[in-house]
Amino acid sequence: MESKVVAVRDGMFQAHMEQGGSGDPLLYLHGSGGLEEGEHLDMLAERFTVYAPHHPGFGPTEGLDHIDDIIDMALYYHDVMDALGLESAHVVGYSLGGMLAAEIASLCSHRVRRLVLASAVGFWHDEAPVLDFMAMPPDQLLPHIFHDPESGAIQKAFTVPEGADAMMEALFKRMQSFTAAGKFLWPIPDRGLKRRIHRIKAPTLILWGESDGLVPASYAEDFKSAIPDSRVAILKEASHMLMYEQTEQFVSAIVDHLSG
Repeated sequence: MESKVVAVRDGMFQAHMEQGGSGDPLLYLHGSGGLEEGEHLDMLAERFTVYAPHHPGFGPTEGLDHIDDIIDMALYYHDVMDALGLESAHVVGYSLGGMLAAEIASLCSHRVRRLVLASAVGFWHDEAPVLDFMAMPPDQLLPHIFHDPESGAIQKAFTVPEGADAMMEALFKRMQSFTAAGKFLWPIPDRGLKRRIHRIKAPTLILWGESDGLVPASYAEDFKSAIPDSRVAILKEASHMLMYEQTEQFVSAIVDHLSG
């Protein structure tokens, strides 16, 4: 994967992204913690041309002040696709990116060939609330997002920076990401998706970790019930960070669906 910057809306935004691979275009939308680094993107790039942008307000991409709500963000990504010369693409969204991917597909269904929603937010039930992770210390959060907090998956997901300056920079970036995510998730992540989601026409895979403690796996059925031509795949021994805990199964499920 290589870093690139794309001008969007005549330069209003400078979209920073990772791009790599060859084949059908795949737009990968990250979660609340920012764009993940890991094998899953490289493995997807073996089959597809992967575009993995940083959302506005996350990482090096600025311009969150030009985005009022989740609909604005979805429209921004239609502009990103225009800037990339993509009439349509497969779209894979994880967590916050899953809600965003669903909004993109509901607003303009012909631009999304096939859709994957992984551990997506966007619905809310009082009896099974989405965890308020932004108010939780990291050591308390880990058991909710990893099936086995003692596994090597944590080292894959969170590389510990060396040195005080690097540690402070990493903490700042994490706080920056969570602050930006709060614009779309706080106090709850129900921003009206349920009123639009029926418009999705793309064949959809709903992918979840069986022991997800941040967004309970019961929400997978809500997405399935709302989206025509959708199916659910549950990964065992995986929680919210399923791309690190079950990397091969995560990638295989996506590739099988997008190649169908």
